[in-house]
Amino acid sequence: MDLFGGKVLVSLTKSLDTSSLRHRVASNNIANVNTPYFKKSSVDFESMLRKALGHDPAPMRTSDPRHFGNKLDLNKVQPTVQQHKSTLMRTDLNNVDIDEEMTNLAANTIMYQTLTRLVSDRYSGLTTVISGGKR
Repeated sequence: MDLFGGKVLVSLTKSLDTSSLRHRVASNNIANVNTPYFKKSSVDFESMLRKALGHDPAPMRTSDPRHFGNKLDLNKVQPTVQQHKSTLMRTDLNNVDIDEEMTNLAANTIMYQTLTRLVSDRYSGLTTVISGGKR
């Protein structure tokens, strides 16, 4: 049993890193809301995490162990920043919707707080086990 590198802890730490990146991307979008020709960006992570954890809705079947599966290595899953070039909100070709970005920022803040609490609880549980339940 891997206490510090198991799927749960790796997933939580990668999700924390992604949440931090999402905050920077949303802040950059908000900072450029009035910049002509600016195109907003977003972060994609959850679909790759689902795939790495084996929760892909349409997994590929393999009939031989040498076939390539669609499962990713969890340690290699990284968030990707995608720029949205095909949409526009105004005549100056800027596509940032301030209401959407503020909503995304608030939701991401709640997600970050939840993830930090889960990581903290995980380590508290390990500390309790190691100390034998004594404080």
